[in-house]
Amino acid sequence: MGTERACWWASLDPARLGGIGRDQEAGLDFNAGRKPGMARMTTRSLMAVVLPFILAVPLLGAENTSKRKLARVKDVASIEGVRDNQLVGYGIVVGLHGTGDSSQTVFPLQTLESALGRMGVSLQGNATALQTRNMAGVFLSGLLPPFASPGNRLDVTVSSAGDARSLEGGVLLMTPLYGPDGQIYAQAQGPMVLGGYSVTANGSSKSVNYPTTARIPSGAIVERGVPLDLTQMRTLSLLLNDADFATAETVAAAINRELSRPLAHAVDSRRIEMRPEAREDIPALLARVEEVEVEVLPRAKVVVNERTGTVVIGGNVILQPVTILHGGLVVNIVGLMEISQPNPAAQGTTQVVQQTTVEARDKPVNRIELREGATVDDLVENLQQIGATARDIISILQAMKEAQALEAELEVL
Repeated sequence: MGTERACWWASLDPARLGGIGRDQEAGLDFNAGRKPGMARMTTRSLMAVVLPFILAVPLLGAENTSKRKLARVKDVASIEGVRDNQLVGYGIVVGLHGTGDSSQTVFPLQTLESALGRMGVSLQGNATALQTRNMAGVFLSGLLPPFASPGNRLDVTVSSAGDARSLEGGVLLMTPLYGPDGQIYAQAQGPMVLGGYSVTANGSSKSVNYPTTARIPSGAIVERGVPLDLTQMRTLSLLLNDADFATAETVAAAINRELSRPLAHAVDSRRIEMRPEAREDIPALLARVEEVEVEVLPRAKVVVNERTGTVVIGGNVILQPVTILHGGLVVNIVGLMEISQPNPAAQGTTQVVQQTTVEARDKPVNRIELREGATVDDLVENLQQIGATARDIISILQAMKEAQALEAELEVL
């Protein structure tokens, strides 16, 4: 029987698989010459059994591959201690075309008087007579990247601190940028780039975007760096962007598999610790670790913003069978002005009477039914069909969460 089965599979010629109809019409029979009692199988019945197995194998592989979401370690985690540092400073912008701070804002005058005093110019109490419409007091903010050294350049953001209308055409004077410890880490200066403008003429004004905020690309020079010696670190820690025990274990296992040694282990849902060997090249080790690809298990989440009416639903959100009845109450208030005027022969005055009519009616109830296996696309399509607005969708999602029909984390901004 085993020999006959092998011969049966060997008789499956690929050239003959494409001509099922022709073989059957010609009377071809794969069972010719078999022993008595064995089932006879025609070409059509043979292909009906074989083809599902041939087609199912690549489809199953493609399905498993599509479900896997791979990401690099550097995209899902950061190295503890290797981070940016925030900088802030205060200075003045000069050269404005009458769009700066008014005389009611006192700190630009004090800043100007202090700057002129450092340059040997004494105002002798006449600072209050100065006009500051061509200057503005501003705050600066920037980020000092890790391993920055003196001489590196940074981008800074400049924002008006007073009542200036626009910073267009202004130039920032030299301004120190301070760290949280009060030390100066950079100096900023230069012309600014605006993403908007403000125009006023004959009592009319037009404003586009925010003309009181600007940027200076590469406008700050680092004067002091934050020292970080990787060679002295006996333990390296990876911090996941989103805490998750499964992802932490997956990352640790992927690193150990890539380096072929038990280097990493998960401490908790966010931290993975690595203990490198003595005299090991730490930058080269971290470069290999950051390029390791891991399977990410994202958390199902729905994010809604009630202020803007924005709803973002993740693709891995699971919906349970649920029936939604959506209606509402419409209130219409109509105000009428009625003029009451006496007859010409009568005495009296003309009066205007306000009449208000309040009408309330219920909107027809719309019904949505989500059966088992429904997707987020089904939910959104049904909500659009009943004419639900963004705020209606937010209320429906919150109600579905309370009814345990939405298996996801609902985050309201």
